Amino acid sequence: MLAQLQGIKTTLVSIITVCLVFFLITQLSSYWQPWLDASQTLVYILAVVTFLFAAQFSRSRFSLLAVFWLLLYLSLEYKFTWLSQADLGLVTLTNGDIRQSSWLMLIGIFWLGALSLIKNRGLLSVHSLTRILLFFIVIGLAYVWLWAVAILQQNYQAQYGWLAYFAIELPILLTSLLVCWKSIKSANLFASAVASTLIIWCLYYYQLLQLPWSITVAVLLCHYLLAVIIDSYFLAYRDELTELPSRRALQQLVLSLGRNYTVAMLDVDHFKKFNDTYGHDIGDQVLKLVASKLAKVKSGGRVFRYGGEEFTVVFPRKSIEQTWHELDQLRQAIADYQMVIRQPQRKNKEARNKGKGKNAEMKTVSVTISIGVAMREPKQSFEQVLKASDQALYRAKKAGRNKVCE
Repeated sequence: MLAQLQGIKTTLVSIITVCLVFFLITQLSSYWQPWLDASQTLVYILAVVTFLFAAQFSRSRFSLLAVFWLLLYLSLEYKFTWLSQADLGLVTLTNGDIRQSSWLMLIGIFWLGALSLIKNRGLLSVHSLTRILLFFIVIGLAYVWLWAVAILQQNYQAQYGWLAYFAIELPILLTSLLVCWKSIKSANLFASAVASTLIIWCLYYYQLLQLPWSITVAVLLCHYLLAVIIDSYFLAYRDELTELPSRRALQQLVLSLGRNYTVAMLDVDHFKKFNDTYGHDIGDQVLKLVASKLAKVKSGGRVFRYGGEEFTVVFPRKSIEQTWHELDQLRQAIADYQMVIRQPQRKNKEARNKGKGKNAEMKTVSVTISIGVAMREPKQSFEQVLKASDQALYRAKKAGRNKVCE
């Protein structure tokens, strides 16, 4: 449920931000009009930079989006003749002399839907061939769809006037539902970028967005580039399993710490035994649970996954006395939580196979953490404070676990 809410939040923030940017650009036209010719060159630069940057960080879907918009820009800017070959209801764009066919509109809709369904793959791999093939399938599918709708309209338009909405409106509705579902299912920047793009593409088709084509494409490419940069940052500084900042992010925080701070090292008790008993999948769930509880830390604490089953909490400008109660509350909250697992202990392969059915036994377990805390003393480095908190953690383990020691 939390992941779904995060997905909705990410998508809404992306859509609102992009729409606000386009609104401001529309209102401030006097500032960018003198640079309109330069914006055409900017499109090429942004397309190449976005393509290469996304490819470097294995975000191939953003690369494919950049290529698509560059091809679309070239097609509309230079009026390629193939655009008019599926002239099943033309719509005039804002500058009057560029015309966009329903076929081209539908290619964009279907391509956005297809990108929502595929996974990120390396561009220099066999998957690139399937992506190219998929694009041509999308082009053919758009043409066949409009051809079929045109035949239906010729034969049944008199009886069923609503068939006119089958051409564009129905694909838009179905693609919007697909994109919304993907956005809600997982909070990722690509799904939100596709949702924003879909809205802008529809606004252009229905002539509700009054901007030159070069400006629109440049803004969308900037959006993709920024999304890749943010996504790459999270890849480097976020732990993928727990979604907490990683050890590398901790090292970045160290550079900004002052002279007074407290460091706590936390470790899941008997985690190796828990893994051996219930399996690594359940062990990962335990780490996620502990991380979700630690993420609620107060008193200005910053939580990081240090490695394995170890976590670190840094309290800038706080003493041990100011953080002790908060750490003890975290320890108690984790100890009190009852976790339901669906795979109880199984000693052999035959027993595990028997437990795969719907009637597999369920069991409730709980985990505890031990915490060691240390405050920076004069002339101490962060590594020394961290070592002191690690030694305090060892004392908490030796004292019986599920304790906070300094």
